[in-house]
Amino acid sequence: MLRTLAVAVLLSTASWAGAQDETYTLDEETVEIAHELAETALDSDLAWRITRSLTTEIGPRLAGTPQEERAREWAVAKLKSLAFDNVRVEPFELDLWTRGRSIYEEVAITAPYPQEVYGISLGGAAATPEQGLEAELAFFDSFDDLLAFEGVEDALEGKLVFVNDRMVAARGGEGYGWANRKRREAWREAEDRGAVGVLIRSVGTSSNRFAHTGMMGFPDGRLPEIPALAVSAPDADQIQRVHESGQTLRMRLRTYAGWRGEVLSGNVIADIEGAEAPEEVVIIGAHLDSWDTATGALDDGAGVGIVTAAARLIAESGHRPRRTIRLVLFGSEEVGLVGARAYANARLRDGTLENHVIGSESDFGARKVWRLSSNVGEHALPFFTAMHREMQHLGIVRGGNEGGGGPDMIPLQYMGMPVARLEQNGEDYFEFHHTPNDTLDKISPEEMAQNVAAWVMFTWFLADSEMDFRPQSEETVSE
Repeated sequence: MLRTLAVAVLLSTASWAGAQDETYTLDEETVEIAHELAETALDSDLAWRITRSLTTEIGPRLAGTPQEERAREWAVAKLKSLAFDNVRVEPFELDLWTRGRSIYEEVAITAPYPQEVYGISLGGAAATPEQGLEAELAFFDSFDDLLAFEGVEDALEGKLVFVNDRMVAARGGEGYGWANRKRREAWREAEDRGAVGVLIRSVGTSSNRFAHTGMMGFPDGRLPEIPALAVSAPDADQIQRVHESGQTLRMRLRTYAGWRGEVLSGNVIADIEGAEAPEEVVIIGAHLDSWDTATGALDDGAGVGIVTAAARLIAESGHRPRRTIRLVLFGSEEVGLVGARAYANARLRDGTLENHVIGSESDFGARKVWRLSSNVGEHALPFFTAMHREMQHLGIVRGGNEGGGGPDMIPLQYMGMPVARLEQNGEDYFEFHHTPNDTLDKISPEEMAQNVAAWVMFTWFLADSEMDFRPQSEETVSE
């Protein structure tokens, strides 16, 4: 399935220019309704009010915790109050990881210049011994340097490994994946070489003294046996300066993180039933959970507010789209797309996967949408060109046809569902992402309203169409 999808993407990309020359005419009434919905959205603060409610009444909501359960209860009540159809929770099991006693952990330089450091455990990390640990620091300027390290045997035995890669800000967040390698993988390199722990420069672009957390990678189900932490950028700079002095640097850690057993999480789902083809589903989503260090306003309270408001504006407009619009507020995204995988597998089991005609997620903050991208069959590109033409007044440009639909769409996309995405300006997103600074004051209600206007047009056009967005037989090359 993955090879088929990849080949279809390549063919769509190769034929991009030719497809753009073709024309597609959107239904006149559909266009008129879309513009009316956008005007309403630009004057509405519903998305901001929903996000304020979630971040104020629930606060941080780490996957699998009672706080996330409260978020599901909040979401059910909110969606019912907004008169959505068939509001329900689909539960799934989850392995729970928490930081333990407190989100504030002990991290300090002990020599040559004793001082405390702002750091925080990465998701999935093990704890230190109860009494803590102290060790000499082995400094690596980059993750590639750690990978290439061929020092004397046992050179890292008993040491703390530090990895110092820096991330560069970009509107599309392009630097995140490269910089994030160290968060996902450095613990394995360190543990395999006998290190007693690993620290990394926070994956982000902030110069503030906030440490960036996030889940590590666990290939083949292997879990860390050592502590792993991120330190804030200013503290990483401090560590670098001490290292450059040529003196031996020692640090002390005391953490309590670990896995706590199996618990229940869940996805909250609601529908706007289609008028003519209710079995055909356009899925839009965001994720309910957040990291435990902040209220998750940008990641992803804003997405919850944006897609919920867009769907609600359609529901209250008096116009029913041809297809069903399904709103999914996914659980446990931050710890490995657990809710997204559960939703996709449930659709395989109930036989409705093929009914999902296209999907998208809002999960990149609340700055203005600036680009519409897609990953659909070549024959559907003129439809996107026509849709984009109607959305240009919102300041949106047309992107390519090789993108994704957002993190929680990945399992469905892997199974063959077409996706599209409204891309937001992420130049400052990683100033706040996964840090204690991800709070409501970072959201501009005016920029959020532009998001909702884009989403309401996008969702309406997709749901009121008859277009099959999957690659056609001549576009798909199977094995």
